[in-house]
Amino acid sequence: MKAMVLARVAPLAAEARPLDLREMPAPQIHADEVLIRVRACGVCHTDLDEIEGRTPPSSVPRILGHQIVGTIESTGTAVTGLLPGARVGVAWLSRTCGHCRFCTGGLENLCAEFVATGRDVDGGYAELVAAPAAAAFVLPSTFSDAEAAPLLCAGAIGFRSLMLAGIRDGDALGLTGFGASAHLVLQLARHRYPKSPVSVFARDEADRQFARDLGAAWAGDTLAAPPAPLAAIIDTTPAWRPVVRALRHLDRGGRLVINAIRKDDRDKSELLSIDYARDLWLEHEITSVANVTRADVRGFLDAAAVIPIRPHITTFPLDEANQAIAALAHGDRRGAIVLTM
Repeated sequence: MKAMVLARVAPLAAEARPLDLREMPAPQIHADEVLIRVRACGVCHTDLDEIEGRTPPSSVPRILGHQIVGTIESTGTAVTGLLPGARVGVAWLSRTCGHCRFCTGGLENLCAEFVATGRDVDGGYAELVAAPAAAAFVLPSTFSDAEAAPLLCAGAIGFRSLMLAGIRDGDALGLTGFGASAHLVLQLARHRYPKSPVSVFARDEADRQFARDLGAAWAGDTLAAPPAPLAAIIDTTPAWRPVVRALRHLDRGGRLVINAIRKDDRDKSELLSIDYARDLWLEHEITSVANVTRADVRGFLDAAAVIPIRPHITTFPLDEANQAIAALAHGDRRGAIVLTM
């Protein structure tokens, strides 16, 4: 099979083409796994974090990709409920231990033995991928292959972020950064909380206009002040400055939800500008989002099909995965980026 393979971890500036097109042996499946012929795979900012070493693969070479859409080619001997030909999606969560207090309490995203698709095991930047049957989700027919791909991570992690924000209908919501996840969260929030105005903070005017087109009540620069204090803000940026600024826009008792695996340390000094009385007092809360649960993936897929949510996508063929990564890093595409096979 053909695959785009990460051979070494290095800054993108030093390794302009981090992925190699290789001919690889087809994966061998275990009894509880399915073999999937990949049709599309979303390109996530976490893939860039892997390439540059902020959340490095457990080993290299590694096939990245954790927003996988495809059809089942074959099933392991212990698999029930999934048949060859079924269209399924695979997300970031591959395996967990299944028996710790987090797994048994519906918080398998916090399991110490969390195995991530495309980081700890090979992912979907390939023609074929093996995945546990428990990690494969039958997809709604509402979406094309390319449309379904970003729902599996950008959408699911956005779904979890919105639930952690804890807002009620009518509460003002803020989104800092407006990429693949935030543009899906905005559509979900407008459906679930129709009375809640959504403010969007983004550096680029094109992103701000995109947010307005999707129904944002206000859109301004990252450093701008919204029309009124916000009950909750979801941050999806890779930097610290937006986090610090977001704290200043929270209402009393407001909550900041940080949806990022890693933050760039280049602006870490911004944290020193936090003032307790101005930024943290009056019961402001800060929480992070760690991975997703299977319930998050299924919950968002179900909601997206009913609303319906329409991701804005740009597609690249598999062998142009390096160009797709570059487009993601430079932020010159609206919405989500998807590789197609």
